[in-house]
Amino acid sequence: MEGRAFQKIYTQLESITKATISLRAKGVANDELATVAGRLAQVVKIKGDLITLQVFSGTEGIATNAEVSFFGDPPSLMVSEELSGRFFNAYGEPIDNGPAVEGEKRYIGGPSVNPFRRKQPSELIPTGIAGIDLNNTLVSGQKIPFFADPDQPYNQVMAMVALRADVDKIILGGMGISNDDYLFFKQSFENAGALSKIISFVNTTEQPPVERLLIPDMALAAAEYFAVDKNEKVLVLLTDMTLYADALSIVSNRMDQIPSKDSMPGSLYSDLAKIYEKAVQLPDGGSITIIAVTTLSGGDITHAIPDNTGYITEGQLFLRTDSDTGKVIVDPFRSLSRLKQLVIGKKTRDDHNYVMNAAVRLYADAANAKTKLENGFDLSDYDNRCLDFAKEYSTKLLAIDVNINTTEMLDTAWELFRKYYSPAELGIKESIMNKYWKN
Repeated sequence: MEGRAFQKIYTQLESITKATISLRAKGVANDELATVAGRLAQVVKIKGDLITLQVFSGTEGIATNAEVSFFGDPPSLMVSEELSGRFFNAYGEPIDNGPAVEGEKRYIGGPSVNPFRRKQPSELIPTGIAGIDLNNTLVSGQKIPFFADPDQPYNQVMAMVALRADVDKIILGGMGISNDDYLFFKQSFENAGALSKIISFVNTTEQPPVERLLIPDMALAAAEYFAVDKNEKVLVLLTDMTLYADALSIVSNRMDQIPSKDSMPGSLYSDLAKIYEKAVQLPDGGSITIIAVTTLSGGDITHAIPDNTGYITEGQLFLRTDSDTGKVIVDPFRSLSRLKQLVIGKKTRDDHNYVMNAAVRLYADAANAKTKLENGFDLSDYDNRCLDFAKEYSTKLLAIDVNINTTEMLDTAWELFRKYYSPAELGIKESIMNKYWKN
């Protein structure tokens, strides 16, 4: 960052703990960033001229005459249209060999939008993935996580959503992603010719974990500029919130804070809420929708990270590999969008709700038939048809590699209904049946 060379340097520390150092300094702001012996630190307490700094990577090996250099500012981001198509690090500095961004300085991590300015979401955000659009429709201003085991291709799904979603800007916040994933995102966006509407903030596995803590706030500062100032529809993609929470726990352990459930800090709920509550639908048309990835440890959704996330967000999208087809699907049983009823049948076709419910019920019947088969019971003709339907439903609609619009999804579902079932077996309202059951 420019200007660092002109900052005053201090070399006399008063005290050192496991995670903090204290010194006397003037003209320092709360939350201001600094380096202590070259390590990143942040002001956490000011008492007169006694300043306490939290050293993110710990204070081990720091001498009492270590150099302390203040940046002169809390973390901030320069915002303007120039952000579009660019890749930045956790400090908002370019990592794509492009020029520094000219614009207005915005401090990151501020409060979320005043509830008085919020509006009930009512705009559909299509992703082209039927497991989402058909069964768990997303709404602008919603906050929703993908729950996935670490071996699931969640970053590929994120890239797909980024390239398909009908929004003005997409902001990617990558926390602890591998260099391969970083290059994958970069190449996917470049190859699709979509770079102009995508802005990325990236912290890779080689960089200090504590820098991840800045990524969501950087991404959301950019999102608020485009949504609030420019009235644009913004989609924020955050991956992986489990690695973000792990970084929180590293810092809190160094601060000698007593850990809570699963060795997470006691502040985990409010730390996550501070991020997710930035999702908003504004009255003038701007919106921030947040889709995050929360990786699970051995499929455990009772762990503190997914558990707290579930309380804050409006549902979840559950990725799993379908054992019958080998396809990665959005699981219809474990996924939920709590806001889908705001758009289903209103912004989509009038048969949407009926088709969605019938298809999931028949898929559940297939699961029951599978259990009967595994336990050695004979299958009825209906059971066999359900199993065949489930395979096609999984391949043609639930699989994440299918990319069609909502109308095509509904038409595909009707084709499958006609292929495997009689009208009576569907249990769909007569007026809808008369309109869409065409032989």
